[in-house]
Amino acid sequence: MNHIFKTMQRTHFSRHFRVTNISSVHHSGKLSNSLKQDHDLDKGSWESMEGLQLCSANFIPLSPISFLERASKICKDRTSLVYGSLKYNWGQTHQRCLKLASALAHLGISRGDVVATLSPNVPAMYELHFAVPMAGGILCTLNSRLDAAMVSVLLEHSQAKILFVDYKLVELARAALGLLCKRIRKFPILVLVSDCVSSSSINTISSDYEYESLLASGHDEYDIVRPKSEWDPISINYTSGTTSRPKGVVYSHRGAYLNSLATVLLFRMDLFPVYLWTVPMFHCNGWCLPWGVAAQCGINVCLRKVDPKDIFDNVSQHKVTHMGGAPTVLNMIVNSASADRKPLDHKVVVMTGGSPPPPQILSKMEEIGFSISHLYGLTETYGPGTSCAWRPEWDSMPPKERSQMKAKQGVPHVGLEEIAIKDPATMENVPADGKTMGEIMFRGNTVMSGYFRDLKATEEAFKDGWFHSGDLAVKHLDGYIEIKDRLKDIIVSGGENISSIEVETVLYSHPAVLEAAVVARPDNHWGQTPCAFLKLKEGFDVDAQEIINFCRNHLPHFMAPKTVIFQDIPKTSTGKIQKYVLREKAKALGSIY
Repeated sequence: MNHIFKTMQRTHFSRHFRVTNISSVHHSGKLSNSLKQDHDLDKGSWESMEGLQLCSANFIPLSPISFLERASKICKDRTSLVYGSLKYNWGQTHQRCLKLASALAHLGISRGDVVATLSPNVPAMYELHFAVPMAGGILCTLNSRLDAAMVSVLLEHSQAKILFVDYKLVELARAALGLLCKRIRKFPILVLVSDCVSSSSINTISSDYEYESLLASGHDEYDIVRPKSEWDPISINYTSGTTSRPKGVVYSHRGAYLNSLATVLLFRMDLFPVYLWTVPMFHCNGWCLPWGVAAQCGINVCLRKVDPKDIFDNVSQHKVTHMGGAPTVLNMIVNSASADRKPLDHKVVVMTGGSPPPPQILSKMEEIGFSISHLYGLTETYGPGTSCAWRPEWDSMPPKERSQMKAKQGVPHVGLEEIAIKDPATMENVPADGKTMGEIMFRGNTVMSGYFRDLKATEEAFKDGWFHSGDLAVKHLDGYIEIKDRLKDIIVSGGENISSIEVETVLYSHPAVLEAAVVARPDNHWGQTPCAFLKLKEGFDVDAQEIINFCRNHLPHFMAPKTVIFQDIPKTSTGKIQKYVLREKAKALGSIY
C-alpha cells in the first residue's frame, strides 16, 4: 500500500489537496497498474465487454451534497431544522447553503481550500456541512472545548483560510489567533456566528464578517463545485486526543456518502426521523449524520449544550425519534434529577459509542424508556464502523444478560469491507473463542484517506493493508466482537493481562460510583497494578478500602485495584475519558512499596 500513499501525499495532501492521479481514474475509466495490483483487478474487465460506456449518464462521483439537493426537491416544505423558536424547511436550508457557498467563493474559497469552525451544535454548524463542500472547500470542525494553544496549533496545521466562530467562543478564537499571528503572517478570515434566537449583544468589531450578513450577500443561483473525484477530501477531523496529540483525519466525499447511509441503517432511521443533536457535529462530522438526516428528509433538532433537562424537554416537545451520545451522556441521563425528567410516551432510539458502555448504564436507560443500540468506531472510520446488531432470540434473555449482549461491539456495518481481530505481530486472525485477544483492524471504503500532512503516521496506520485501530478485542463464536481494552490501557501485573474495562464494569455496579476509570500504576514487585479513579454520586461517602473489597468480591484478587483515588474524571468534549492524563498521574505516584 505504501506506493499509493506516497502518491496520495503528493496529490491529495498538498496545501490545496490538488487531485491528479486518482481523479483521472474516474474520468478515463482506467486504473493505473499499481491500483490494479492493489485492488486485485484484472485488466479493465468491463472495458473488454462490447457496448459499455462510462459517461456522465451512468457515473457521477458519490457525494453527500446530493442528499440536500434531493431533500429540497422532494420535501421542500417539510421542516429541516429546529433551534428554539427558529424553524427552517428543506427548501430554505438548501437555499441558505447555496447562498453561503456563493459567499465563500466570493471570499476566495475554491477547490481544496480548508474552512474551519469553532462552534456547538447550532444551525450554522449544520449548514456549513453542506455549504463548504458545495464551494469546493474542505470542512475542518474544531473541538470547541480545546484551549487556545491547541486551537492555534490545529489552525496552523489545517492551513484554514476561514474560521467560523460561535459568539460564545470569540475570546477563545481571539486568543488562538493571537498565538497564531506570532508564527504565520496571514491567518484565517474570522466570521462571527451570532445566536439567531438570542438577544445578547455581540461585539462584531473583532470579526471580519458576521454569519447572517455574509450568507445574505451570496446568490441562491450559485453553481456548486462538485468533486472531480469521489475520493476528493470533504473534511478534516482531528482526533480527540485521548492518547496523544490530535492528528488530522481526512474524509473523502465517497466515504462520507457511504458512511452516512450506513449510519442511517444502524440507527434504523425510516423516512422523516426527528434527530436530537446530542453528538457534537465537530466529532467525526457528527457520525456523518448532518448528511444522513438529509438523506432521510428528517428534522434536525439543534442543541447548544447537552443537558438532561433540555434533552427530555426536546424529546417531549418535538417527538424526537433518534439521538446519540457517549456512555457519559447516558450516565448523565440516568443519574439526572427526577424533576428534570419527563415521561417518554414513545420510544427513542439511542445509539451509544465512543467507549465501551457499562451494561448497568444500558439497563437503566432501557428502564427509563429509551431503546439502546451500541455502535463502535473511531475518527479514522468516519465514526460508526460496527454495531451490536440485535437478534430476536436475545429478547427472551434476562435483563442483565441482554445488557451484557448489548455492550458488545458487534459486527461491521454494510459500508465496511471487513473487520478482523488479528495478532498484530503475525497478522493472523485470532480464534473465535471469546478469550484470545487481538487488535481490531478494518479495511473498506469507510476508512479514512489518511492523516493530513503526516505520511509516516498514515503508513504506520495502514501497515500490511489494514487499518490498525489500537483497540484490543476478542471474537465470539457468533462472529460478534467485544472490546477488552485499548492496547495502551492493558495492565500487565505479575505476567497477567488485566482488562481495565472489566474492572470498570465491576466498579460501575457499586451503588456509590458515578464514573470510573482504571489505569496502570507502576509496581516494583508486580510490574503494574490497577489504579482506580472514581467520582461518587451525590450523597454517598465510601472509602478506598470498601471499593477494593467490593472488587475482590466480584473479581479475581489480582484484578482488584490496589489504589483508589476519588476525583473528577478528565474527559474529551465527546465524553471519552482521557486515560493518558490519569496514567501520568498514576505514574507520578510511583510504586506502592
